[in-house]
Amino acid sequence: MVTTLNWFEIPATDFARAKTFYAKVLDAQIHDFDKHYAFLPSDPQKGGFGGAIAYGENYVPAMTGTTVYLDGGNDLSIALGRVASAGGKVILPKTSVGNDRGFIALFIDTEGNKVGLHSMK
Repeated sequence: MVTTLNWFEIPATDFARAKTFYAKVLDAQIHDFDKHYAFLPSDPQKGGFGGAIAYGENYVPAMTGTTVYLDGGNDLSIALGRVASAGGKVILPKTSVGNDRGFIALFIDTEGNKVGLHSMK
Protein backbone atom coordinates (compact mmCIF):
# COMPACT_ATOMS: atom_id res chain seq x y z
CA MET A 1 0.00 0.00 0.00
CA VAL A 2 1.46 3.33 -1.10
CA THR A 3 -1.16 5.57 0.52
CA THR A 4 -4.41 5.06 2.41
CA LEU A 5 -6.52 7.43 0.31
CA ASN A 6 -6.85 7.03 -3.44
CA TRP A 7 -10.17 8.66 -4.42
CA PHE A 8 -12.93 10.82 -2.96
CA GLU A 9 -16.25 12.27 -4.09
CA ILE A 10 -17.82 15.51 -2.89
CA PRO A 11 -21.63 15.34 -3.15
CA ALA A 12 -23.56 18.16 -4.80
CA THR A 13 -27.22 19.13 -4.86
CA ASP A 14 -26.61 21.77 -7.56
CA PHE A 15 -23.91 20.39 -9.86
CA ALA A 16 -23.18 23.62 -11.77
CA ARG A 17 -22.99 25.66 -8.56
CA ALA A 18 -20.61 23.16 -6.96
CA LYS A 19 -18.31 23.15 -10.01
CA THR A 20 -18.22 26.95 -10.02
CA PHE A 21 -17.46 27.04 -6.28
CA TYR A 22 -14.54 24.59 -6.43
CA ALA A 23 -13.13 26.13 -9.61
CA LYS A 24 -13.01 29.50 -7.85
CA VAL A 25 -11.69 28.30 -4.48
CA LEU A 26 -9.01 26.07 -6.02
CA ASP A 27 -8.33 28.50 -8.88
CA ALA A 28 -8.36 25.51 -11.20
CA GLN A 29 -10.28 24.03 -14.07
CA ILE A 30 -12.85 21.38 -13.16
CA HIS A 31 -13.12 18.73 -15.88
CA ASP A 32 -16.56 17.31 -16.69
CA PHE A 33 -16.79 13.56 -17.06
CA ASP A 34 -20.51 13.61 -17.74
CA LYS A 35 -23.50 15.71 -16.72
CA HIS A 36 -23.34 14.47 -13.10
CA TYR A 37 -19.64 13.95 -12.44
CA ALA A 38 -16.62 16.26 -12.70
CA PHE A 39 -12.97 15.67 -11.84
CA LEU A 40 -11.07 17.96 -9.49
CA PRO A 41 -7.44 18.72 -10.43
CA SER A 42 -4.86 16.05 -9.59
CA ASP A 43 -1.44 14.94 -10.75
CA PRO A 44 -0.83 11.22 -10.22
CA GLN A 45 2.65 11.64 -11.73
CA LYS A 46 3.60 13.65 -8.63
CA GLY A 47 2.23 11.06 -6.22
CA GLY A 48 -1.16 12.70 -5.88
CA PHE A 49 -4.59 11.14 -6.01
CA GLY A 50 -7.84 12.52 -7.28
CA GLY A 51 -11.43 13.19 -6.53
CA ALA A 52 -14.62 14.45 -8.06
CA ILE A 53 -17.79 16.43 -7.59
CA ALA A 54 -20.76 14.08 -7.91
CA TYR A 55 -24.48 14.69 -8.34
CA GLY A 56 -27.26 12.12 -8.03
CA GLU A 57 -29.64 10.40 -5.64
CA ASN A 58 -26.80 8.57 -3.85
CA TYR A 59 -24.78 11.75 -3.25
CA VAL A 60 -26.00 13.65 -0.19
CA PRO A 61 -24.00 16.61 1.16
CA ALA A 62 -23.14 16.43 4.86
CA MET A 63 -21.40 18.31 7.65
CA THR A 64 -20.81 15.13 9.64
CA GLY A 65 -18.75 12.05 8.99
CA THR A 66 -15.41 11.93 7.21
CA THR A 67 -13.70 15.23 6.41
CA VAL A 68 -11.75 15.46 3.17
CA TYR A 69 -8.83 17.92 3.13
CA LEU A 70 -7.99 19.41 -0.24
CA ASP A 71 -4.53 20.67 -1.16
CA GLY A 72 -4.37 24.30 -0.08
CA GLY A 73 -1.39 25.04 -2.34
CA ASN A 74 1.72 26.80 -1.12
CA ASP A 75 -0.27 28.87 1.40
CA LEU A 76 -3.85 27.85 2.18
CA SER A 77 -4.68 31.45 3.11
CA ILE A 78 -5.03 32.17 -0.62
CA ALA A 79 -7.63 29.45 -1.34
CA LEU A 80 -9.33 30.07 2.01
CA GLY A 81 -9.65 33.74 1.12
CA ARG A 82 -11.77 32.81 -1.92
CA VAL A 83 -14.29 30.66 0.00
CA ALA A 84 -16.73 33.42 1.06
CA SER A 85 -16.77 35.19 -2.30
CA ALA A 86 -17.47 31.82 -3.96
CA GLY A 87 -20.53 31.31 -1.71
CA GLY A 88 -19.07 29.20 1.10
CA LYS A 89 -18.41 29.87 4.78
CA VAL A 90 -15.15 29.46 6.71
CA ILE A 91 -15.79 27.62 9.99
CA LEU A 92 -12.17 27.11 11.11
CA PRO A 93 -9.60 29.71 10.09
CA LYS A 94 -6.04 28.78 9.17
CA THR A 95 -4.75 26.79 12.15
CA SER A 96 -1.37 25.20 12.80
CA VAL A 97 -1.41 21.42 13.03
CA GLY A 98 1.86 21.56 15.01
CA ASN A 99 5.00 19.47 14.84
CA ASP A 100 5.92 20.93 11.42
CA ARG A 101 2.89 19.30 9.79
CA GLY A 102 1.52 22.49 8.28
CA PHE A 103 -1.83 24.20 8.56
CA ILE A 104 -5.50 23.32 8.15
CA ALA A 105 -8.76 25.19 7.74
CA LEU A 106 -12.39 24.10 7.40
CA PHE A 107 -15.24 25.53 5.35
CA ILE A 108 -18.81 24.77 4.35
CA ASP A 109 -19.21 24.65 0.58
CA THR A 110 -22.24 25.83 -1.39
CA GLU A 111 -23.74 22.34 -1.12
CA GLY A 112 -23.57 22.04 2.67
CA ASN A 113 -20.46 19.83 2.87
CA LYS A 114 -17.79 20.38 5.52
CA VAL A 115 -14.45 20.32 3.66
CA GLY A 116 -10.90 21.06 4.76
CA LEU A 117 -7.80 22.61 3.27
CA HIS A 118 -4.21 21.70 4.18
CA SER A 119 -0.87 23.26 3.29
CA MET A 120 2.60 23.42 4.76
CA LYS A 121 2.47 27.25 4.92
